[in-house]
Amino acid sequence: MGLEMTMDAAEEGAPASASAAVVAGERVGVEIYPLSRYYFGARDAAAGGRETAGDRALRLKANFAAHGLRTSVHGVLLLRLFITHGVLPVCLQVELFDHPHVLLLQVRNSSFHLPGGRLRPGEQDVQGLNRKLSSKLSVVGHQDDEDEWQIGECIGVWWRSEFDAVPFPYLLPNARAPKECIKLFLIKLPVSRQFVVPRNMKLLAVPLSQIHDNAQVYGPIIAGIPNLLSKFSFNIISD
Repeated sequence: MGLEMTMDAAEEGAPASASAAVVAGERVGVEIYPLSRYYFGARDAAAGGRETAGDRALRLKANFAAHGLRTSVHGVLLLRLFITHGVLPVCLQVELFDHPHVLLLQVRNSSFHLPGGRLRPGEQDVQGLNRKLSSKLSVVGHQDDEDEWQIGECIGVWWRSEFDAVPFPYLLPNARAPKECIKLFLIKLPVSRQFVVPRNMKLLAVPLSQIHDNAQVYGPIIAGIPNLLSKFSFNIISD
């Protein structure tokens, strides 16, 4: 299922240069650094994590009644996996080496999620995504320059027409009032960084080739990421 990293078990924010390159028909370069540049640790378990699909639909319905359309923002984080020597730790399961991998969160061996979450009322996309990435992937209560994530352009927008509906990458013709807007942003990872994840979550590095067109396992949004990334040119950095 990819590489598990755990100690225990819309266009807001798009860089002008990137937008200009897309208009000109050029492929925007994205630097991808190897796994060995990053540190992965664990912290105390986060609250929740047992919510069912029905629970989420009820929460979305209550949110819609109070605030209207909900906006969720999620980050697409890429790294390179390549191991040339040594012995793999038992907890690490790898299927493909030297291939771009996307970081996914999994709660209690259930569904897969991109790091991120819903915005607060009046909160801007970049501000909210920075807050959500830090809450999911950083040390709680520890603020420094590393907590400022390099949030790139919005690479995709999905819409949920009903509270319990599957999201689509477009507004359905008969959708009078969409209930949720889901935005994906490409995150530019630095040369090195530490990721600290709650113990009741797993951080997985999954190859793009495994999630491509695999909505049955990863859901339609994650399964569509390889297509969204096709306009970028990967610059894979070696150690």
